[in-house]
Parts: sequence; structure tokens; C-alpha cells
Amino acid sequence: MTLLSYLVFKTAAASGSFYKTAEILGLTPSAISHTVSNMEKELGFAVFYRGRGGISLTNSGQQLLPYVNNVLNAEESLQQVIAEMNGLKAGLVKIGVFSSVCTTWLPDILYHFQEKYPEVEVEVFQGTYDDVREWLKTGQVDLGFLSVSSAGEMHIEPLQADPLVCVVPAGSNMDKGKGYMAIEDIRGHGFVYQRESTDADIQKFLKENQLEVVSRHHVVDDLSTVKLVEKGFGICLMPALCMQDIHCDVETYPIRPEAGRIIGIAVQNPNLMAPAVRMMYNYIVKTYKEV
Repeated sequence: MTLLSYLVFKTAAASGSFYKTAEILGLTPSAISHTVSNMEKELGFAVFYRGRGGISLTNSGQQLLPYVNNVLNAEESLQQVIAEMNGLKAGLVKIGVFSSVCTTWLPDILYHFQEKYPEVEVEVFQGTYDDVREWLKTGQVDLGFLSVSSAGEMHIEPLQADPLVCVVPAGSNMDKGKGYMAIEDIRGHGFVYQRESTDADIQKFLKENQLEVVSRHHVVDDLSTVKLVEKGFGICLMPALCMQDIHCDVETYPIRPEAGRIIGIAVQNPNLMAPAVRMMYNYIVKTYKEV
């Protein structure tokens, strides 16, 4: 198979449409269909289901996708090495981020990195810890921000500790004047609860301290969580970084015993990073790693 067939396969899998794939790649729909048919003929099995609503990967196609991504990533790495040999700082970096890093660190990272390396393109994918870890495994992203506890087998460079805080409606006086929230202050209160894939470190703290959460509000993003707390629908635990860009009428308190997450930058294989990826990796570590 050719690099074009790999690119068509990846783009079609992401877009869910041969027509959209043709638009993205600047080809005709018939050329896309012909490329996929030839690829399936060469493979000996179908990689796409065709339907009125579009296309989707077969089980065989799902199994091939990480390998196709690896081939395309290797080609990108090769082009970056050639550019580096010619004295150019160019290439593409795909980075996965979770919500709080996306709203706090990422804008500065993109601004200053691309000011320094204007020829390097950066593509951003936002999702949960589970999303970022899966994107790293399949090669959809080159780098990914994760908490150390959520990285699993991924290589991760720890950057900063991010303590958990308790967020309560304004004027609740739940801390009883102590300036912090103890386990017994939290126990028994209704919670606004985030899914486990959204912040596993909070779930870990709840389990370790036998805090049974009662909640009818199961949300994903940080702002929705805090907004519901503001209106009195419960309290929540939140990494302190999440609260930097959220301006609601709530109060935040440190918790005792102290707990939190360690934010890090993860990569599938630190020894096989393309030049542009390594430049961004080194920039992030240099800028955000706590001494």
C-alpha cells in the first residue's frame, strides 16, 4: 500500500465520510472510493462499513488504525529529520490535553512555542484522561498531558503538583472558621460528581477516605461542575488548577488530609520522538517542571 492509501484510510476513519475525505485531501470522491477499494482488495478484507449515514471502521479496520497511524507518524518524523538536516525547524506536533491544562497552560505554550518555532504546526486534541491515553497508544497524538496516576504504562515526565480543594457555595461556612475542610466536614454532603475518566485522582481520594458520594448530577467539564455548586446543588472536589479560570460565587478551601494530582507530559516512546515533537517536549518540561 502507498502512503496515500494510509492517509486516505486515516482521514476517512476520522471524518466518517468518503466525500468529506475527498474535500480534506483535495481529491475527488471517486478517487477516494477507488483507493479504499484497492486497499481492501490488497488486504483481503473490508476495513469500512458503508451505509446511508456514512462510513465506519470494521473490526479489522479498528485493529489496523494504530499501525496506519504509526506509519504516517514515521513518515512525518522522517520529513522532520530531513528538514532539521537542512537547518529548518519545521514539522507537525499533535498534542492531547485535558480541560484544565487546555484553559490555563496551553494558550501560553502555543503562543510562545510558535513564536520561537513559527514553522512548526501544532494540532490540539482535548479530552479526558482516558481519551488522551488512548490517543497516545494509537498514535493519534505525539504528546499528552496526564496525571501521573492516570498514565498507566505510558512514559510520563512529572511536572507540577496540583492540590485538591473543596468547592462550596458562597456563605456556607462549612469550614467552621478553620480555613480548611476536614474529612468530617465533607462527609454526608451532596456532591456534584464528575465521571471517573474525567478526574481519577478525585475518585481515588474519595475511596481512600471512605467518602460515599450521593449525587444526581454527573457532569464532565469543570465549569458545569462549579456552576451547579454555585447554585447550591452540592459541593465538589476540584484540582486547584481548574479553579484559576473559573469565576463563580463559590468558596474554595484546602482539604485535610492533603491530596492532589501530579500533572505530567506523556509520550509513547521518549527515544523515538520526531525533532519537532522533541522540541515541544523539551520546551514544556523546561517551562513547567517544578524544581
